[in-house]
Amino acid sequence: MSSKLRPEYDMKKKAKDLSASHALIQSALIIGCVGIWTAFMAIMAVVVSLFQDNDRTVHTIAQIWGRAILMISRIRVIVKGMSSIDPTKSYIFMSNHQSNFDIPVLLAYLDVQFRWLAKAELFKIPIFGPAMRKAGYISIDRSNRRSAFLSLERAAESIRNGVSVLIFPEGTRSLDGNIRSFKKGGFILAVDSGVPIVPVILHGTWSIMSRNGLTIRPGDVILEIGKPVETIHFNRKTKDGLMEKVNQIMRDALEKEKKTETVCLS
Repeated sequence: MSSKLRPEYDMKKKAKDLSASHALIQSALIIGCVGIWTAFMAIMAVVVSLFQDNDRTVHTIAQIWGRAILMISRIRVIVKGMSSIDPTKSYIFMSNHQSNFDIPVLLAYLDVQFRWLAKAELFKIPIFGPAMRKAGYISIDRSNRRSAFLSLERAAESIRNGVSVLIFPEGTRSLDGNIRSFKKGGFILAVDSGVPIVPVILHGTWSIMSRNGLTIRPGDVILEIGKPVETIHFNRKTKDGLMEKVNQIMRDALEKEKKTETVCLS
C-alpha cells in the first residue's frame, strides 16, 4: 500500500472499530435495561394474577413490556393486513422466527388476544414461567412422543373453546433470516382444532439482531398479517399439504418484500 494512502486507511479502520465498539456498548446497555424491565414486568404479572383470575390483564402487561422494549431499542413497527382477520374469532397464528425481537414485536403489535404455544422447559424458568402460566400460555411437553400428543390434544381443546394461539412453526430462530422447514406439531393442532391458520410474516427483525449476533441495530420492522387459511378440509393424514401451503405463502411474502426493498434502494 502506498505510504500516502496508509494514513487515510488507518483513519478509516479506526473509525470503523470505534463505531463497532460504540454499537456493542449501546447493545449491552439495551440488553441490561431489557433484563431489568423483563424481571420487573414478570413479577408484576405474577402479582396481578394473584388478585385477578383474568389472563387478559396479564396479556396486556406483556403488550406493555413489548412496546417498552421496542421503544428502548429504537425499533419502529409497521403493521400490514390487520383487516384480514376478525378479532372476535379464534385462529392459530403462525409466524416466521428470525430474532429475539420477534416476541416483543408480536406481543406489542399483533393487536388481538392470543396465547403462546411454548415448550414445557420455558415454564420452569423462575418468575418467567409462572407469569406465562398465569397468562394462559399453553405448555407443550416434547420429552417424549406420548407427552407431546397429549399436550397437543389439550391445546386443541383450548382453541375449540375460543382461545387463539401463536406458534413459531420453524421451532427455532433462522440462522440467515430465511424461512426454514416447518415442524409438524402445529399443523396436527390445526387440523384437530379445525380453526384457520393465519400466516404472520416478520420482515426486518433478523437485521436488527441475528440469532448469533450480540449487536442490536435500531431500524424498521414490518409485521405482515396474511389471509386465514382454512384447515377443515385437511386431516392428520393430509396435514403435510397444509404445511407446504402455509410455508409457501410465508416464503412468497418474504421474497416479495425483499424485492420491494431492492427496488426502493436502486
